[in-house]
Parts: sequence; structure tokens; C-alpha cells
Amino acid sequence: MTVTSQTEILSLRPFLLVLGLSALAACAQTPRADGIYDPIEPMNRGVHAVNKGLDTAIVRPVSKAYGTVVPGPLRQGVSNVADTLDLPGVVVNQVLQARIGEATTNALRFAVNATAGIGGLFDVASVLGMPKTEADFGQTLAVWGVGEGPYVELPIEGPSTARDTVGIVVDFAMNPLNNVFDGNDADATLAIEGLSRLNDRYRYSDTVDSILYDSADSYAQLRLLYLQNRRHEIAKAKGAADGDDGDFIDPYEDDFIDPYAD
Repeated sequence: MTVTSQTEILSLRPFLLVLGLSALAACAQTPRADGIYDPIEPMNRGVHAVNKGLDTAIVRPVSKAYGTVVPGPLRQGVSNVADTLDLPGVVVNQVLQARIGEATTNALRFAVNATAGIGGLFDVASVLGMPKTEADFGQTLAVWGVGEGPYVELPIEGPSTARDTVGIVVDFAMNPLNNVFDGNDADATLAIEGLSRLNDRYRYSDTVDSILYDSADSYAQLRLLYLQNRRHEIAKAKGAADGDDGDFIDPYEDDFIDPYAD
């Protein structure tokens, strides 16, 4: 992505946020009895077919080649750098969610790995007892009370919801590092992120292949797993924001708790 296009996206941050929130507010929350709201399923299935075709033709074989040719420690180092580059955006979202303790830990984690970890190549912070916790703007919207809206499958990006789609755009626009890197540096960060995703595809190939190629209905299976995992993550984020993360109950471990309840 060019510097001009990044600048244009950054300048549109307020507009994108207002537009996204307005779109979410207009989404009537009328899920089925199973808790799934997918009013554009035919279109989503078409996108899923394209994504699956791309995985078959490109992503799967390339990730296999990457995992086979590139030594594990080097692949992990690249993924560590990508993880470090994500941290400023994670910290911003944790502050917005009032998860100040986790934000502080991740800020320290970024400082340690960016310096002692040689730009994030080595995960020194975890060794020192500073594990990473995740946060994104989709979670932030959920903590603020915005509903998830309809399920959406995005081209290349994959499973999402209306709320999380807005979150993806805003996360990119408000990541502080977008104001730091430009030109070749910006291209390098995108390449690192891409290699990290290839490494994930290789590491979890058995699981991904099982969902995409062994399921009777890969679309429905992927949708179910995404919504379950995402709602689980958001429930934890809300618990942490309320200060009771230590008492968090996993809704998928208790048959008497409705995981889709708002």
C-alpha cells in the first residue's frame, strides 16, 4: 500500500467510525434460534467459495512450501516481529476498554521486545513474565455495547461480523505505527504480516484442512466456530473491562449457559 493511500485512510478515520456505527445501529438483531444471524447467507457462501478456491490454489500450497523450506526458528522470529508490530494497536484498544493493567503490560512488552528482542525477533517479554493479551476495535465496540450485527464472510480476510468488519478498518486506521512507517518500511511490515499468516496456516493446517475440506458444509462449520470463538473472546474482554476477569466462566463449558445470550 502506498503512503498516499495510507494517509487517505487515516484522514477518513472519523468518517469511517461514524459510518460503521451507523450501519451497525441499523442492523436489526434477529438471530435464529441457534443464535446465528446470517441474512445475506447466499452472498456469504459465494465469497466463501472464492476464499476456499484461493486457499486451494494459492494459500495452502504456498504455506506448505513456506513451512517446509524456511526453518522453524526463522518462521517463529518473523511471526514474533508481526506480533510486536500489532502491540501498539492492542494497547490503544485496551485503554479504550478500560483494561489499564493489560494495556500497561502490553506497552512494556512492546518496549522490551522492540529493544532487547531485536525489533521483536525474539520474545524476551514472555520469558520475563509479560504475556500478550489480545484486543481489537471489534472487541472495543462490543464492550461499549454495540451489537455484533449480521455474520459476514469477507474476501481473503474470511469470517467476520458487521461489528468486526468496522473494527478491522478502524484498527488499521488508528494503529500508531501507520504514522511511523512509510515507503519500503510500510511494504516490509505488510510482508511480515503476510508471512506470519502463512506460518499460522502451516501450523494449523490439520485443523484448517479439516474444516474446509473434510466438513460436509465447510461454510456452516467455519461460521459456527468463528462465532463461538469470537463471542468467547468478547465475553472475556467484557469481564476484564468490568474488573472480574478472574471470575470469568467459559460459556462453552457449561451446558446451562446460553453462549449467544446478549
